[in-house]
Amino acid sequence: MIIDKLKKSAIKSFKSLYKMLPLILGVLLLVSLIPVLIPKSFYLRFFQKNPILDSVTGSIIGSISAGSPITSYILGGEFLKDGVSLFAVTAFIVAWVTVGIIQLPAESLILGKKFAIIRNATSFLFAIIVALITVFLLNVI
Repeated sequence: MIIDKLKKSAIKSFKSLYKMLPLILGVLLLVSLIPVLIPKSFYLRFFQKNPILDSVTGSIIGSISAGSPITSYILGGEFLKDGVSLFAVTAFIVAWVTVGIIQLPAESLILGKKFAIIRNATSFLFAIIVALITVFLLNVI
């Protein structure tokens, strides 16, 4: 009984992974183009090593970006490797996942304009707060 459930779960997991493989490969290929298409000096000039400004800038960039969360994690890792601050990267990832400026028109139609704007503004502010708290806690630990 348990072995049958385990086999079913394993098969289902492999099928899901198989379906996700093209997306993962596509993301990796696109992200690998970033260092070639966008030089490090271009995006480093937006980040000044100031915790608050970097968090705001990261949140702005994450808010206007669209795509799957997997992409934001990979881009965040690349930004960290290239010297962008953890404040900026954390705000970028949180805003990418929670704020949807690109999706705002559709969200406004479905959920109402006031709700969509308040939700996005709150998510934007919380992305900054989460970035500041996260880096602070990492430095404490």
